[in-house]
Amino acid sequence: MSILSHYKYVFQLQFLRNSGFLIFMALIQILISVGIVIGFTYLIPNPDTNTILFLATGAPTIILIFTGLVILPQQIGTAKSDGYMEFMRTWPVKRSVILGADTTLWLLITVPGIVVSSIVAHLMFSPGYDISWTVVPALFMIALTSIGVGYGFSYLLSPTASLGISQVIVFGALMFSPINFPMDRLPEWLQALHEVLPIYSMAEVMRASLAASTFDASLDNYINLLIWCILGYGGAIFILNKK
Repeated sequence: MSILSHYKYVFQLQFLRNSGFLIFMALIQILISVGIVIGFTYLIPNPDTNTILFLATGAPTIILIFTGLVILPQQIGTAKSDGYMEFMRTWPVKRSVILGADTTLWLLITVPGIVVSSIVAHLMFSPGYDISWTVVPALFMIALTSIGVGYGFSYLLSPTASLGISQVIVFGALMFSPINFPMDRLPEWLQALHEVLPIYSMAEVMRASLAASTFDASLDNYINLLIWCILGYGGAIFILNKK
């Protein structure tokens, strides 16, 4: 049986197992993304166009981080506790096929939130989108990095530890990461940390794709995401291959 056939059957199995949950999470992500665009403006009196643009371009990044680094590790933790992960190891398919099918599912549930938040932001605030041709590759790269890192630490750590890290990530991403505000507002030590971690690079690449005339992303941002993506998926495949 070919890899494509394996991928098809694994995708169908995973979709049937998680379809109800995935639909529910897609709806939740729509609410979260719209809440970021609209709700955060209530915290800022008389927000200017630049502030609105940060929120409008930050919402899709938050959705991708929330999916790959928060929801996914919680699901894997549940799969470990239920013995489903051990069941997956018995499948006569390559581990990369399992991760590929799963990644496709997680990518699909991020699309509604990203599209809806962008449309709402445009209709309500006209933030000044200038969408670049890089938007689709950027979305894929950010999503794959987020999902890959989520796979990496959730397969490596215990369910309790991965749950704790995911909660720290969602809090840090919303409050202490330069996604919805400029990097220079953070203390220098935190700026240096974000230069290494992938979250800032995700935000920069997303901003540069949705508002190309206002923001730009450096080559270092793309290299940073590529490194984290390889580390995440490589670690997950290594753990899945362990007997």
